[in-house]
Amino acid sequence: MRCYISSQWPREALPRCKPWRARERIPSSFPISCRKAVHTTTRRLRSVAVPNRKLSSRVPDSTMAKKALDINSTYRMNSGYEIPVLGFGVYQTPASEACSLVEHAIQVGYRHVDSAVVYRNEQSSAAGLRCAGIPRSELFFTSKVPPRQMNHAGATACINETLRITGLDYIDLYLLHAPYGGKEGRLGAWKALAEAVEQGKVRSIGVSNFGVHHLNELEGFIKQVEALEGEGKGGILSVNQVELHPWLARKDIVEWCQRRGVLLEAYSPLVRGQRMDDPLLRSLMKKHNKTAAQILLRWSLQKEFIPLPKSVTPSRIEQNAAIFDFELDVKDMQRLYTEDYAPCTWDPTVSRD
Repeated sequence: MRCYISSQWPREALPRCKPWRARERIPSSFPISCRKAVHTTTRRLRSVAVPNRKLSSRVPDSTMAKKALDINSTYRMNSGYEIPVLGFGVYQTPASEACSLVEHAIQVGYRHVDSAVVYRNEQSSAAGLRCAGIPRSELFFTSKVPPRQMNHAGATACINETLRITGLDYIDLYLLHAPYGGKEGRLGAWKALAEAVEQGKVRSIGVSNFGVHHLNELEGFIKQVEALEGEGKGGILSVNQVELHPWLARKDIVEWCQRRGVLLEAYSPLVRGQRMDDPLLRSLMKKHNKTAAQILLRWSLQKEFIPLPKSVTPSRIEQNAAIFDFELDVKDMQRLYTEDYAPCTWDPTVSRD
């Protein structure tokens, strides 16, 4: 896939922005076209922070989730910033492939890429955003503090390194990847995220894999900091990213978050392909003339979650975005209701660390 830099990236918007300095850091495993694109950026462009703009007042509600969403729709987070309703996950995507795959996803219509420090593809994923030729103001990039860095110093270092290797002037969303590191560690890491927001390095912050007891702990900490230092100083919780699908609907976590306006991102929304032949899906696939993956992603949208499907196959990346031209009716959603608690991957939400 040919990578290129579009003239749509405004060179003059913020002349004092730091240039994209990446020549020395581009791995040889990157596709040649992607390396050339990044080097071209070094010579010609400056990484551009987004000027202040009017934020969407849209928030999740059942009517929008079922009928009015399209691939350009966004929700408004507690931070006041917008987040696209569909994301492209890059978990386990090799760094050598992430650039071209992210570029393809953006060209298909995705505007939201979910990466993490432990994925080891932040740099190549960000390069894919650049290659796609879309203005930075229309793109959304997420990363996460890894469990082994779950403390104030570690989180601070991760944020700075993400900015350095991606060449971005800010990160749209930074999360704590899991509730590990002990209470002191994870609360220290959260404080580092809040400080990064104040410094303009990060726009919105949140958590991943937090159960209700972790969320209660964090909420108490935020209130305590605000009582001592002032409103907003404890950080604003905008997102909780957890595994979500019909066999793991997590009613307790969902209710906690929705009562507070915290958006839920659904990772592994396709259950890692383990349920594609499940009887619950077959009749709905026939009824709507859609794939099992499309049914599951539509379920996620109508539950007011933000699904993060991942794939390294271009045709499936395209199929996973084609979920806005149909809806599941009440009976369909009831059919997909289960009382199962069946994680398909790790489950830190139950951790008592």
